[in-house]
Amino acid sequence: MSLVDERRALVVTAAPGAGKTTRVPPALAGQGPVLLLQPRRVAARAIARRIADERGWTVGREVGWQIRGERRTSADTRVIVATEGILTARGLQDPDLSDLRTVVIDEFHERSVHADLGLAFARRAWRRRSDLRLVVMSATIDAGRVAAFLDDSPIVEVPGRLHPLVVVHRPGVSPEQAILDERPRANGAVLVFLPGAPEIRRVAERLAATPGLAAPIFPLHGGLDADAQDAALEPGAGVRIVLATNLAETTVTVPDVTTVVDTGLHKVARYDPARAIDSLDTERIPADSADQRAGRAGRVRAGRVVRLWDSRDRLRPHREPEIARVDLASTVLAVLAAREDPATFAWFEPPPAHAVESALALLGRLGAVDASGALTPEGRDLQRLPLHPRLGRLLVAAGGAPTAARAAALLSERHFVPPRHGATACDLLAAVDGALPPHVAGTARDIRAAFAVVTGRTPVERLDEGAFRRAVFAAYPDRLARRREPAGDRLRLASGTGARLARESGVHDAEYLVAVDVTAGAAGPRAEALVRLATRVEPEWIAPTSSDLVHAIGEDGVVRAVRRDLYDAMTLHEHHVRPDPLEASRLVAEACLRRGPADADRALLARLAFAGTTMAFPDLVQRASAGAERLDDVRLETALPADVRRRLDRDAPATLKLPGGRVVRLDYQPDGRVIVRTRLQDVRGMTETPRLGPKRTPVTFELLAPNGRPVQVTTDLASFWRRAYPELRPALARRYPKHQW
Repeated sequence: MSLVDERRALVVTAAPGAGKTTRVPPALAGQGPVLLLQPRRVAARAIARRIADERGWTVGREVGWQIRGERRTSADTRVIVATEGILTARGLQDPDLSDLRTVVIDEFHERSVHADLGLAFARRAWRRRSDLRLVVMSATIDAGRVAAFLDDSPIVEVPGRLHPLVVVHRPGVSPEQAILDERPRANGAVLVFLPGAPEIRRVAERLAATPGLAAPIFPLHGGLDADAQDAALEPGAGVRIVLATNLAETTVTVPDVTTVVDTGLHKVARYDPARAIDSLDTERIPADSADQRAGRAGRVRAGRVVRLWDSRDRLRPHREPEIARVDLASTVLAVLAAREDPATFAWFEPPPAHAVESALALLGRLGAVDASGALTPEGRDLQRLPLHPRLGRLLVAAGGAPTAARAAALLSERHFVPPRHGATACDLLAAVDGALPPHVAGTARDIRAAFAVVTGRTPVERLDEGAFRRAVFAAYPDRLARRREPAGDRLRLASGTGARLARESGVHDAEYLVAVDVTAGAAGPRAEALVRLATRVEPEWIAPTSSDLVHAIGEDGVVRAVRRDLYDAMTLHEHHVRPDPLEASRLVAEACLRRGPADADRALLARLAFAGTTMAFPDLVQRASAGAERLDDVRLETALPADVRRRLDRDAPATLKLPGGRVVRLDYQPDGRVIVRTRLQDVRGMTETPRLGPKRTPVTFELLAPNGRPVQVTTDLASFWRRAYPELRPALARRYPKHQW
């Protein structure tokens, strides 16, 4: 107590079973109200009851709880056990947390995004108030980092009181078999850690079908209602089996556990902002989680831990904080509501910059922030609603209608997927038309009441299907999808990635739809996403988010332009237009350079070199492509300056006119020679060899027989006629008697 009073901040580390959660907060309550934060709702209720039992207090009087949609406190409450989001809400309403004397953040090692944000908000109030005390507690935590964040606060380490544990590894053994093998030697509760609710349900069904088990089975996960969760936490005589998620690692205590069966797996939420896709991946637990789970078996007596993995496996030391891997829209919205800049906010651990940018982009699409990034009036309403901003937008767009409240409650629970049903325009509407679990229905009523309080509007009583679907589209504007084929299940999302429509969806005939529930494919992040809940979108509802002009040069060498209306990365409409001259010229030039010099281009370059003029092919191409829309339109000669063209025609002409009137091409060689290939008869009467260029280079004549084969090569026609021709003439006359020689 004196240390907390002196330094006002404290970091407490304590091994499982040390009693920090139920002992420290009541000890601090003598000087004023204490807010004790817990990661989960079931833990908040259970811990409040345990504190009441230990202290002789009454739940709802000296100790109580506050969770979303439920509060059991009074004016006399000294310790309020609350979920972590409650601190954020209090901090926004009252930045000084003026009605509290102490804030205790428990189980901080779980590093939920709410805990990180709650710690930042509590620290802000702690620095504003000289009498506020702040305590951060955990069994496994990097205490030094937390202490440094709290201005080098002191660290108190509480030793554990665990009983001896026997740890065995049984790789390859199923959870059911491990339970059956441990049942004969168990003398208390058998706590089994499984990744999630579906796995718990399957294991429970298999165990229930096993003859002679003779032990009650209790599920324990966040999707259960309060009564079912409480049933798993009630002490019982004899052996009982509790099938739990990581909920039972630290946040709640299952009494009388003497045996732990640990699959070594848990489910981790991840969000890909680039694709707007959520995933819930089954992953190996870190070493600190394995230690926490094992510690549950040694709290009351010597225990036994069965780990269903190889002892040689190496686990990573600590879990990854949520702030590095989840959707941050709600978090960023809360920071903005606190009039803080997410880029400069005093985070305990700053989130990735791209995740913050993605969150701001989504909030902008939802109308929660304006173009400058400032919170809008509607954004303030969305922040005050006890929902993700998407679901708040759905509720507001639907005017607080009962169907919208039920849909928001269903989606916020994140554990319900409706079975396949007949054709529908909206899976979500079909799902809420039926009976909902009692706790979901209760949440829907609370959400509707919150809408009235937050917006000051009377909720509408009825909403037609079209209006409901438009509200869904307003909540998921970045999740628009389009079928690739009219009757197929393959989709293209607005993000540009592919997806498939799951079999359970009843939205069969819509060209456009909203992918309400979309998760990464089972084969990994590169697999196509799976859309389990969809809603049809009418084409007239879709306003392009941008447009662009796309140019491309085809295999025929012609540039064509298409004007595209886009919705994010999805093409809605396109129509052909006249190419932009500059872009067409650029594409033609690039295509010409990729192809390289054509025969005519090489001839021109050789003439330039012969004439002593240096001009690079790329430069000529850039000039000659100006205004061109076809590759065939490129003529390098047009790129020559007039003086260069005159000099070229004079010193390196392209052709030579022979005495008989025939015009032949001059072939300029890299070695400086200029060659003319022509029939011998074409040069009769030509006694002087032409000389070209600055060096007066003689033209080399390749004189051809009627069959096209050379009979003589000469650079001296006069000498040829005088000496060589008389020797060649008889043989040529005999071989080609029809020709004049």
